[in-house]
Amino acid sequence: MADLKAQFEQAQADVKTLTNAAGNEDMLTLYALFKQGSRRRLRLAAGMLGHGGARQVRRLDQAQGHRQGCALQKYIDKLLLLKTHK
Repeated sequence: MADLKAQFEQAQADVKTLTNAAGNEDMLTLYALFKQGSRRRLRLAAGMLGHGGARQVRRLDQAQGHRQGCALQKYIDKLLLLKTHK
């Protein structure tokens, strides 16, 4: 798990280097997995998020079922996929 957390921390730094390869849906998925992987509270009201808030709430709800380790790995995998499609 320590190795996975180190990879997750590196992925957090790498996500800032993404260019136009990541669309809104990809970024919402990454955000939801980040929140679940870092054990942050996921439940938000759609009205708090402005335009597109309902989509973000759906992404957060989908990520809710993942265990922390699974969410970390999915975040890393998603980022690697996006980086290869730059």
